[in-house]
Amino acid sequence: MARPVSSARPLVRPPRDVRLDVLRGWMQVSIFISHAQASVFFFGINAAWGISDSSEQFVLLSGLALGSVFTLKRVRDGFAAASSDLAGRIWRLYLTHLVVFALFGAMVIWAERFVPLPGAVEYGGWKWLMTEPWFAVPAALALLYQPSFMDILPIFIVCMIGLAPFLWLLERVGDRALLVPFGLYLATQVFGLQPLVLGGTGLTFDPFAWQVLFMLGAWVGRRALLGEPPLPRYPAVFVAAALLLAVGLWVRLGLQGVVAPPSALVEALSDKSRLGPLRLLHALALAWLVAALVPRDAPWMHGLVPRLLGVIGRHSLQVFCVGLFLSWWVAAALHELPAQAWWIDLLAIPAGVVVLTAFAVWRESQRPLKAGARGASCSPAGRGAEPRS
Repeated sequence: MARPVSSARPLVRPPRDVRLDVLRGWMQVSIFISHAQASVFFFGINAAWGISDSSEQFVLLSGLALGSVFTLKRVRDGFAAASSDLAGRIWRLYLTHLVVFALFGAMVIWAERFVPLPGAVEYGGWKWLMTEPWFAVPAALALLYQPSFMDILPIFIVCMIGLAPFLWLLERVGDRALLVPFGLYLATQVFGLQPLVLGGTGLTFDPFAWQVLFMLGAWVGRRALLGEPPLPRYPAVFVAAALLLAVGLWVRLGLQGVVAPPSALVEALSDKSRLGPLRLLHALALAWLVAALVPRDAPWMHGLVPRLLGVIGRHSLQVFCVGLFLSWWVAAALHELPAQAWWIDLLAIPAGVVVLTAFAVWRESQRPLKAGARGASCSPAGRGAEPRS
């Protein structure tokens, strides 16, 4: 049963978890590589060896961080103040999405006309914006028009909108509040619930399904902040998690043609857009094993590469946005120049990682100058999406 929040109980910000920064940094690199498409470096990221990828972990971690910070502000300043703070984070992330949307759309349209890259607009789902902007722009403002690469930040925005009501319910009915996100997830799997999408674009992340990961993360983050006992670590849980990762590897190898392909049922259970049950369990198993087996602060985390990954992780929203543009150009080059793809891949991916790292280091150098200023977050969840040390 969840512990009621009491303003009489003093709460302090927990020390920063080094693992989270390093993991977010690694996941940003992985997302850049996966968005580049057809890269040989894809086989070096976790998405190549299982049925879940960095998307699930980012949603889970964002829920964890924001669940913790909302609870802290709720205890210190009250529910209204915590909700107002959360609304500010949602608004800033929403504006970030709109800016990225506008710049990305302009880039794709310019590239098709002047590079030229024939078909880039239609292939990426931007044709509606060109032909009927009077419909496309309002749909984009409502998050109902999601061309390629523009379908990621909206899922965080929608999940954040549901966070305050979920935590409010959690205070009143305890852990039974989890029945709401799990019930919505189950209804999505059974009845195929999904919001309307316009402009001929598909739905990569169904919020009715993906919200369950975010709310689970928020539940864990709240528990940790309130000092509730950690989740039990029974040996059977470790065995089950390891088996799920093994199944994920088998399914992935089947999709790559290395072993017999998985059945249609297994593929449906691994569906990404609706976060199929097998995919959800795989993501949770991976998160569980990392949390249980990787220490909070190990000596290897202070090496050069982990420290740079940590810097990327602390500025993951900005790095993510820049990475979208870089990865689109890498993918376009690989597609348009197949004969030269091997050396473009070998040069462009490492160069892109270097650019993203340098950008994150520059952002880090600006932090003292912006102390106390309001700005965008260093994670897709919004500014200050985690307790800071």
